[in-house]
Amino acid sequence: MKLNIAVLPGDGIGPEIIRVALDATQAVCDKFGHELHYEYGICGADAIDKVGNPYPEETHELCMRSDAVLFGAVGHPRFDNDPSAKVRPEQGLLAMRKRLGLYANIRPVTTFESLIHKSPLRADLVRGADFMCIRELTGGMYFGRPQGRSEDGNTAYDTCVYTREEITRIVTLAYEYAMKRRKKLTIVDKANVLATSRLWREVSKEIAPLYPEVETEFMFVDNAAMRMIQWPTAFDVMVTENMFGDILTDEGSVITGSMGLLPSASIGTHTSVFEPIHGSWPQAAGQNIANPLATILSAAMMFDYAFGLKEEAALIRRAVDASMDAYVRTQDIQADNRPAYSTSEVGQWILDYLSK
Repeated sequence: MKLNIAVLPGDGIGPEIIRVALDATQAVCDKFGHELHYEYGICGADAIDKVGNPYPEETHELCMRSDAVLFGAVGHPRFDNDPSAKVRPEQGLLAMRKRLGLYANIRPVTTFESLIHKSPLRADLVRGADFMCIRELTGGMYFGRPQGRSEDGNTAYDTCVYTREEITRIVTLAYEYAMKRRKKLTIVDKANVLATSRLWREVSKEIAPLYPEVETEFMFVDNAAMRMIQWPTAFDVMVTENMFGDILTDEGSVITGSMGLLPSASIGTHTSVFEPIHGSWPQAAGQNIANPLATILSAAMMFDYAFGLKEEAALIRRAVDASMDAYVRTQDIQADNRPAYSTSEVGQWILDYLSK
């Protein structure tokens, strides 16, 4: 098979972790006889510096003609610390999601037995946690209009907007994933306060009878945040709106012991995007200390979701498991009294494993 992918390293540690994940992708393609073709594109702060646009038209065209996008991270403190900045790296990420029609972000939250000790939760609470967060990605407050500030600058406003069509497609997708797993779906909203959440609940109740095998529960977002800490093993598939999903999925990532471990897939009407859930960590850029495993696992999701190559994806996941079992880990997840490995050293170990 020919794999045609767009590679968007982005900012901060993005280029370093993407390099490792791309090497792993090439090794798997070589092993299984696939032809890998890739092109680089710019985005985020890097693109602002070069062309003044965080998601240039050339990058969009590259994504549209590719079969999948392997994405690093965007963001830089000089924009975070400047409230008056008119152009921001994150605007490029939002533009990419909107223009590619990436309405669903899929984030598996899986614990690793060898890293249970790194979780802030007690081992008896976190052991066996394995659930999937499905976040609606192109609606809600992040895209709602109108948005802005009053003329005197003393009032700011954002609007949260959802349509029946947007809710139907994401909730239906969540039910389909629940059918493939343990047949339980948690729909997270704030229907006691928000009109958009009441529409979410109304539409979801219309869809639920179409999936009688799935146990459906509705949960307010504040309760869901609490339950994820108290009883993470109780969840199977969780679906929610954009902003709630942004917050809950980051909370979920901590359960595993490190944000550097979790991959994600953003799927929709055009090219799917595969990326780690962590940020750009610009303070570590160039230091060769970033954990590349989430990006490598994102490449595994790419093989699985974009190309249907499950055996190839499984090999990458086994390589990651083996590296952790061998204590070939970066500083954020290394066991006490063991030396930390660099980004490139972890990458080389996994590359050697894949090439056996």
